[in-house]
Amino acid sequence: MVQNPQPETGLKQRAMRGTVFSLAEFGASNLLRLVSNLILTRLLFPEAFGMMAIVQVFMSGLQMFSDVGIRTSITLSKSGDDPDYLNTAWTVQILRGAILWLAAFAISGPVARFYDEPLLAQLLPVVALNALFAGFMSTNIATANRHLRLGRQTMLTIGSQVLALALNIALAFWLRSVWALIWGGLASTVFMVVASHTLMPGIRNRLRWHRASFSDLIRFGKWIFLSTIAGFAMNQADRAILGKFITLDQLGVYTIAFFFGNLPILMARATLGKILGPLYRMRHPSKSEANRRNVLKARRLAVGGLVAMTVPLAYGGGLLIELLYDPRYVLAGPMVVLFAFALPLQLVSLAYGGILLAVGDSRRQFYLTAMTATLQVALMLVGVMTVGVVGVILAPALAAMLIYPLRSRYLNLHNADDPVSDMMLLAVSLALNGYACWLHKDGLLQLLS
Repeated sequence: MVQNPQPETGLKQRAMRGTVFSLAEFGASNLLRLVSNLILTRLLFPEAFGMMAIVQVFMSGLQMFSDVGIRTSITLSKSGDDPDYLNTAWTVQILRGAILWLAAFAISGPVARFYDEPLLAQLLPVVALNALFAGFMSTNIATANRHLRLGRQTMLTIGSQVLALALNIALAFWLRSVWALIWGGLASTVFMVVASHTLMPGIRNRLRWHRASFSDLIRFGKWIFLSTIAGFAMNQADRAILGKFITLDQLGVYTIAFFFGNLPILMARATLGKILGPLYRMRHPSKSEANRRNVLKARRLAVGGLVAMTVPLAYGGGLLIELLYDPRYVLAGPMVVLFAFALPLQLVSLAYGGILLAVGDSRRQFYLTAMTATLQVALMLVGVMTVGVVGVILAPALAAMLIYPLRSRYLNLHNADDPVSDMMLLAVSLALNGYACWLHKDGLLQLLS
């Protein structure tokens, strides 16, 4: 029996509240990450962050290679309020977590040999416990996202991150090793799993295998599964490639730069999926011209704000690194400037993602993601072998630019493209951030040496 979904009245108010909660979660999360970085970089060596970067690459890869789009399916599917659908999704999610844990054991040895780092063979299976535990997360988290009711979820997420921060710092004082970065994350995952069942409103999940719901999940999720495989290459290939071409301490410096330089991308992923995704489902631009005007207005505001974030990063990134970190991390400064220059092209494309999924066109979404990933990895490989880190940082922007015409064509099929606004925004942002690169040319030249 399908539960009556919550009414979609007051959508604008819920979208605005959801935006506030998403921004609050993003701000708090990244403030906590910054505090953690500032403390842990003084207690641990850069090699520890480089090691964890490699671990996270492979854990993200395992998760993406097994992703069947469960959370996205619940958020966007017409059956997303059906208890049979939700419980079947929860059962699949548990099985997926167990498979990930076992897969981590299988790849730990080969990964350690590839990077010539024996400790990776021990780290990967332990970190993979996060995937095992997260498999038991209640579907009420996704249901809250579906209906843009994000207040309690935001509070729980922030609470779990405070717990992780406290444990990581305490263990870093005690252990002085990369293991200090692992146990806090495990505790945070367990906290969120328990809280999702006890503190989030909604159904109480139980094991269920409803054939029709499973078929719907697979039908909707098969292209998402393929998209997330390609998404792994887009989001993690930089560290996987650099881990082979540069030293662990240099990778640790890159990881610090990546944190600051990709703040607008991180904000986009934290807010656009939660706000624009459900908005596209409820008010898709293909349904009416009024929907198109309202949705594109919301998208322009969101993308404009995100792109505006890149400007202070471009002009102040180097100074920020000098103020916050010791001289071992000085080259992270020009990297942040270069990230800021490259991000606007990626942000413009990222904000379109949910439009195709909202009308069930996950096939074309996969085509875009796969082609972007293929171009991006190829450009990164060429870049790292010719101009080093600079080529890796610029590759995602070049790939997004080359794919934009095809993306615009697909969006036009659903009355959802907005090329004139995109070009105007990109012209302004690239001019401003390009001048910042000129001002920081000496630092950027050091990256090429």
